[in-house]
Amino acid sequence: MRCVLPAYQIFWNHGLQHLFSSSTGVFAAPVALMRSAGGILTGSELLSYISVMTENTDIQKNQLLLPPAVEDFVLKWGDMGGVWGVNRSVAQIHALLYLASAPMTAEGIAETLSIARSNVSNSLKELLAWNLIRRVPVRGDRRDHFEAETDIWEVVTRIAVGRKAREIDPVIAVLRSCAQSAAKDARVTPHARARLNEMLEFTSSVDRWFQQMLSLPRSTLKAMLKLGSRISTFIPVRRT
Repeated sequence: MRCVLPAYQIFWNHGLQHLFSSSTGVFAAPVALMRSAGGILTGSELLSYISVMTENTDIQKNQLLLPPAVEDFVLKWGDMGGVWGVNRSVAQIHALLYLASAPMTAEGIAETLSIARSNVSNSLKELLAWNLIRRVPVRGDRRDHFEAETDIWEVVTRIAVGRKAREIDPVIAVLRSCAQSAAKDARVTPHARARLNEMLEFTSSVDRWFQQMLSLPRSTLKAMLKLGSRISTFIPVRRT
């Protein structure tokens, strides 16, 4: 036996009158549909329609939470994250927190970006591991709140340090091991040993330069950046 309920009875029994105003209510469309169907909807039909309409309304609301410029930055930063080998959600959350005027909860991030709560949690853990965000206490709220590092020099430095640890350091370790092994193996040709040593010297030099740049005061780094190619005038040239 198919169970049907008068739709108006369901609506009003649950105190939902204000949602179904024919002019302004969120569910004005199902009311019109109900009337065209003779005023009767099955319970499953009603729940299905409400579920779809609620989801669509939430999506529209979330899209309106961000100004167009902010939303565009968040989406484009997410796209660039994929190019850099970073998960799109991680990059989007970082962009959102970077522009946020106040710390945000995981729930607020999930709602704003329409991202699954579990995905947000994993992304926050990764950002914390990169030291790009931090937990901050908020009086009267026991939930974790997060804010991003907003000093752009600090952000770039932390990203560079993180990428070096994940990408450059392992390469140097492998090259050093291969070069040492090649030096002891007579079967390795001289040109192969030379190329390994050349690559090791280059990557090691870049690593030393990076470490030295980190030790310089920020004011010095800014001055060097402004100089651009003119910095070469301060480098002594050996005349032959």
